[in-house]
Amino acid sequence: MEGGPEAASKQEFTEFWKRATSSPYIMRLALSAGIGGLLFGYDTGVISGALLYIREDFVEEVIVSMAVAGAIIGAALGGWMNDMLGRKISILGADIVFFLGAIVMAIAPAPWVLVVGRILVGFGVGIASMTSPLYISEASPAAIRGALVCINGLLITFGQFLSYLINLAFTTTPGTWRWMLGVAGLPAVVQFVLMLTLPESPRWLYNQGKENESRKILEKIYRADEIEGEIKAMREAIEQEKQEEGLIGQTLGEKMKAAFSNVAVRRGLYAGVTAQVAQQFVGINTVMYYSPTIVQFAGIASKSTALALSLVTSGLNAVGSILSMLCIDKYGRRKLMLLSLIAIIVCLLTLTGVFYQASTTAPPIDNVDTLSFGANATCQAYLDAPNVSSWNCMKCLKAECAFCASTGGNHLPGACLAETKEVRAVCGEQKRVWFSDGCPSKIGVLAVIVLGLYILAYSPGMGSVPWVLNSEIYPLRFRGMCGGIAAVSNWCANLIVSLTFLSLIHALGAAGTFLLFAGFSTIGLVAIYLLVPETKGLQFEEVEKLLQKGFNPCDCTNPKTDEEKASTSK
Repeated sequence: MEGGPEAASKQEFTEFWKRATSSPYIMRLALSAGIGGLLFGYDTGVISGALLYIREDFVEEVIVSMAVAGAIIGAALGGWMNDMLGRKISILGADIVFFLGAIVMAIAPAPWVLVVGRILVGFGVGIASMTSPLYISEASPAAIRGALVCINGLLITFGQFLSYLINLAFTTTPGTWRWMLGVAGLPAVVQFVLMLTLPESPRWLYNQGKENESRKILEKIYRADEIEGEIKAMREAIEQEKQEEGLIGQTLGEKMKAAFSNVAVRRGLYAGVTAQVAQQFVGINTVMYYSPTIVQFAGIASKSTALALSLVTSGLNAVGSILSMLCIDKYGRRKLMLLSLIAIIVCLLTLTGVFYQASTTAPPIDNVDTLSFGANATCQAYLDAPNVSSWNCMKCLKAECAFCASTGGNHLPGACLAETKEVRAVCGEQKRVWFSDGCPSKIGVLAVIVLGLYILAYSPGMGSVPWVLNSEIYPLRFRGMCGGIAAVSNWCANLIVSLTFLSLIHALGAAGTFLLFAGFSTIGLVAIYLLVPETKGLQFEEVEKLLQKGFNPCDCTNPKTDEEKASTSK
């Protein structure tokens, strides 16, 4: 029950499909709980498209970031809820809060109401992000537990893909962003109904002294000859936990003190928190939250086209999650993260060059054309500038104005105008294209291709591995608390990135922002190389021994315990 992951093999996948098809109940359980991952993915994806329409009325960075702030609170309280109320009740509670948040967002009459809705949704996501994989893990047969838990990660990426489909469907619908955000409540309702028909985690029930109820659930999941062995494993694990809790104290303060005085726990936290923070500081949420905006920065003005291209990036994210399922137990956690970071750095440096080129080759501003729209329509910053001959489309957009492309083509000199609905309508009446988020560029398609490669570099490694690592690198008696610390670190880093991205774009430009993330990714690469050991194929006790002893980062082999080495030598 508490063992580490076993190496992937053909036999393992054959066993997975055999057990899943012979017992549909197992798949129903995993998929139902995994909808929590879908909620997670849908929320992070849907806001990117909604922002294209919300930005006309509300402050978009605050709207994005409040959901992450709510997730920090949800993740911090999620561990307590899981221990006190159970996994099932925690998931049901997350669904209720998420649904209420979706409704509040859909009917929001003012920015502060939308912010409240985003906080509620974030709170639900924070709870679900840590509870869904825990529930699946504790209610799955040990032989196929790893594959079933990966369903949660796959559904996160599917939720992001689905969100872009929904965004695209509502681009021409009255209410646009209200429908995009309101639809988020439907998966929460579906999961709530499905979870009502499913049991509590058998391990949590056993821990509460409800052995008979736990046994009845195990009879639906395990083969008859496996039940007693699983009951025995739970009994031994729980007895060990209680003994260790008695040694380290019952209060949170005593547990925290004991944890940080333990060298294995400290080294585990160095590795786990580093991986979680690096996951965010490679800039992934700048892509997932703002990918339609980034596509427009590349020079693609149409909102529907931007959303359609963002759909491709989210689909690639789902493909990467499948690759992670196939590779993580074969190649190892450490190697996947290092290779992923190297590829991410290459992609970010390439994006830096692409966006720099797009900026320097942006169409110039035609002074006569600009003034022909009248003083009230012309960009005020342009009128006040001492040297307007140096202005191009990008400088116009940085002054918070808009570019009305020439009737002869988007890449010819155009007008720099005030960004208002009225002026935009006048530009449209002349059959000209309006650019307010990015300038027309002949290399815009290249930017989209590199963004796709970035997703394929991120998803199989840095996208999945940090969560797997944090589920196995801490000693059993500290796993919940340390996992909570790592999850909060992840959401805090997420908040910092999402809160500052558009400000960085305005201050540094798109090229400078991607260069900054390339620098962060390089720091993450070095930190993971120095601090994160390989845990592939090791039992939890073996991981603890490894951390207690320390590891040599130059040793790329999979570490073995003394017992395994002795057995091998024989």
